[in-house]
Amino acid sequence: MLELGRGRLAKMRVQLGGPAQYGLPLDDACVPLNPLIGQRLRLEYLGAIHCIHCGRRTNKSFSQGYCYPCFKKLPQCDLCIVSPEKCHHALGTCRDPQWGEDFCMSDHVVYLANSSGIKVGITRATQLPTRWLDQGASQALPILRVATRQQSGLVEDLLRSQVADRTNWRALLKGDAEPQDLPAMRENLFEQCGEGIVALQQRFGLQAIQPLPAAEVLEIRYPVEAYPTKIASLDLEKTPVIEGVLRGIKGQYLILDCGVINIRKYTAYQLAISCKPQAAS
Repeated sequence: MLELGRGRLAKMRVQLGGPAQYGLPLDDACVPLNPLIGQRLRLEYLGAIHCIHCGRRTNKSFSQGYCYPCFKKLPQCDLCIVSPEKCHHALGTCRDPQWGEDFCMSDHVVYLANSSGIKVGITRATQLPTRWLDQGASQALPILRVATRQQSGLVEDLLRSQVADRTNWRALLKGDAEPQDLPAMRENLFEQCGEGIVALQQRFGLQAIQPLPAAEVLEIRYPVEAYPTKIASLDLEKTPVIEGVLRGIKGQYLILDCGVINIRKYTAYQLAISCKPQAAS
């Protein structure tokens, strides 16, 4: 095996392309992954986890890469990150008010995405299309621009009465989702939830929650040469050395011939990646 890199793991970097282009960050280096599809890879957990914020060694990763003290004190690990409608910045109890101003008091987008089926989601406007790529969406459509994270969470909470807000990761990795008419779904949602949207606009101001009628559907392709017929989830904690042929990449998952692994789950883990060079023809 030829070692390609080692260091603290971060979620895969991904850019739009035909198909999407992936890299595996290890410390300051980034290993290109697309050229490795079809090759045998070896992933080895080196037995250490270092917090992505303070660098402290930790026995367990919290909230995808933090030690327990950072998990308990940092604003990016607070409950309102997962449930933005519960934002408490206005109450003066934010863990870091300046961080809240920078992260939460900025434009967010409410969107529809088709990954394992249609779902509604939110993200900062600056995170598109990365958010969709990380989720493995094959189609995506922005439907509303919202002034703050809390307000976008309230809109999402309203819309998920009509459409799911979760991805079925097993279905995601079994194949491409059937194409959907996202603009038609957008119009249906606006009709079904119109009163609730107007109420939120009256509460926060018309300019705070704006529809995006001119937005177009983004179609996304992923570098997958073969989807698994049966999903087996691989765990670096239980199996520190994982070896198999890379069949594809979708969302934050590596698809190997021996199973699938969610790379984002192992943020902050010390990892080595190797490949078996193809024999010369």
